[in-house]
Amino acid sequence: MKKWYAVIGDPITHSLSPFMHEAWFDEHEIDAAYLPIHVEPSQLEKSFEAMKTLGISGFNITLPHKRSIVPLLGKLEKSAMQMNAVNTVSFDGAEYSGLNTDGDGFVRSLLVHDVDKTAKVLLIGAGGAARGIAYALKRAGFMDITITNRTYRRAEELATEIQSSAITLTESEERLVEFEVLVQTTSVGLTTSEALPISLNGVKAGTLVADIIYTPLETPFLKKAAEKNCVTLNGVGMFVYQGAIAFEQWTGVQPNTEKMIQLITEKLGGTYVNN
Repeated sequence: MKKWYAVIGDPITHSLSPFMHEAWFDEHEIDAAYLPIHVEPSQLEKSFEAMKTLGISGFNITLPHKRSIVPLLGKLEKSAMQMNAVNTVSFDGAEYSGLNTDGDGFVRSLLVHDVDKTAKVLLIGAGGAARGIAYALKRAGFMDITITNRTYRRAEELATEIQSSAITLTESEERLVEFEVLVQTTSVGLTTSEALPISLNGVKAGTLVADIIYTPLETPFLKKAAEKNCVTLNGVGMFVYQGAIAFEQWTGVQPNTEKMIQLITEKLGGTYVNN
């Protein structure tokens, strides 16, 4: 029987997950399909029951369902429990379990750039994405992590959870030269007219500056970092690697991530550069 998978969200037409997973199924000659399914928040429980009835083997979850799906699942992996959010669901033949691959996906994209785990990391933001990345960085062995956020209390709370430190946005700008890696996790940059989350006036050349946003490929934050002769990393790698972890979970197959990063970059109108 042909297996099928999906991504659910509201909206969902923008998702590149079907393009990515269908390409991987074709490449590895796996008899499976991957569908985008529009699910309104009020219909989440009914939609999940319908998908189970139809024998779905697994699915991805995008906004706004990452937290509201949690109580509907029989089991949560550690990554999902830490974040209280799920972006991947798998079926083991008895129950549906949830995990969160976002943070680990980002870390994989970071390690491709040969970043030393002793590097001083500044994490900008303290929301759901920052939380997942913070825990994933700690799991990967990064020990020197500092968190900054517009609301300092939230930065302090997250820093306490991962046994790290927090500073204000003003202090982060004053101490920017100390950091070797900057990770921008806020929604600032989704439109080209928005201001930067912090000023990059004090950043040193060669600093790796990452933004988890991938549309646009070059956010104002990354553009300014490039002007300062920094190494820049957009969110395409994170998107592909988080998808690859889900694909491995479902099929046991490790897909070609470098080729997919190239395909996604070109699909978004960019030029792929092999690092």
